[in-house]
Amino acid sequence: MTTSSDSSSAASPAAHETQLKPTDLRGILKYIPRFRNQIFVVAIDGAVIADDNFANLLVDIAVLRSLMIKVVLVHGISNQLQELSAARGVPISNADGTGVTDAATLNLAVRASSRVSHLILEGLTQSDLKCAITNAVRSLPVGVIKGQDRQFTGKVDRVDRETLHHLFAADIVPIIQPIGFGPDGGTLRINSDLLAVEVAKSLGATKVIYLSQRPGLIVDQELRRDISAEQLNEIIKTRPEAIAPEALSKAEHAIKAIQSGVPRIHLVDGRIYDGLINEIFSSEGVGTLIYGNDYQQIRPAVRADARFIHSLIRSAVEREELLHRDLETIEQHIEDFYVFEVDENIIACITLRQDGASAEIGSLCVMPFHHKRGIGRKMVEYATLRAQKSGAEKLFALSTQSTSFFTSACGFSQADESCLPEARRVFARTNGRNAKVLVKALT
Repeated sequence: MTTSSDSSSAASPAAHETQLKPTDLRGILKYIPRFRNQIFVVAIDGAVIADDNFANLLVDIAVLRSLMIKVVLVHGISNQLQELSAARGVPISNADGTGVTDAATLNLAVRASSRVSHLILEGLTQSDLKCAITNAVRSLPVGVIKGQDRQFTGKVDRVDRETLHHLFAADIVPIIQPIGFGPDGGTLRINSDLLAVEVAKSLGATKVIYLSQRPGLIVDQELRRDISAEQLNEIIKTRPEAIAPEALSKAEHAIKAIQSGVPRIHLVDGRIYDGLINEIFSSEGVGTLIYGNDYQQIRPAVRADARFIHSLIRSAVEREELLHRDLETIEQHIEDFYVFEVDENIIACITLRQDGASAEIGSLCVMPFHHKRGIGRKMVEYATLRAQKSGAEKLFALSTQSTSFFTSACGFSQADESCLPEARRVFARTNGRNAKVLVKALT
């Protein structure tokens, strides 16, 4: 969420303790419809798990689950791995899963991971939550990088979404270790910052929340309360020394997450009492928000997109959700279309046509696999901004089956045909669809 730029409270975790008061519960209520059934990936550093506040963090996670937010826990083990190495007198080749993982380090990493996962299981059980350690991450060896064999260091090949969704459906919190399994069942060590992003990307998560021992993202020795991914990427490219070295990994992975479609990344001090709740459910927050351009994946359609658009809307036309448009008609009116792309694949479309002071949206369609991710709402918001910039005073839509979406999620109101331009009024009366008229004032 958008936060202030005041960094005066960054000096100590205690500065933010118990910001959220019982009187703020009304403020929380406004977030519940927005976040209900959304997926949050909470990535916890090993050092935070060893902190005294860890038990309170697990209570915060129980609060999120009580509000119908789906939570996936990804944990790190760097702190525990180094402690285990010192206790056993076994040198390790790398602590965070980014460098070389030799056999001895992998052996200690598996042991450290099992211990950390068990601590999480204990804590969530005490909060009366069902949870399960999963093997949902399939991995491959990183291989040889710049002449150096990374041995047992892994990268994510795929995430078993089906298994994780089964756990959500059973009200079980998935716990994902920084350990992956290769095609032959072999074990590989994975960096937890990277792992959180890959899980979020695969699940279409709304947020990744990194919990570490740092107050947030420090840039030029100042805590940034919010920063766009575009601005952060420019800083990393031109002057990486401006970012605190210990935060650089999370900053780089935050950019990758946003570029892959995850809207919001939060960096929060996991030692702050109620810090997780305050970050999510207050407008000020306590850490750093890294955000993307909400509309960067939307662009005007071009003639070459016509076949993809036609294929996209075909099933919705068959269900009588959308007005029939053949390929030739789409090509003739391609300038009215806007498309939403993921990895250069069109997964949603909308039309916007202006008639004097009125503008109309239509042909709103999102590929079924991408439903319930806010893409439809984002397309309508984008069309609304375009209409406003063009001087339109009102925006309307004709809908047969999505009336509640337009009224509850997009701020439209149901109206009668008298508010339509004459040509559209005649069309609405004669096309036999008996569509509802929905209007939104733009001035």
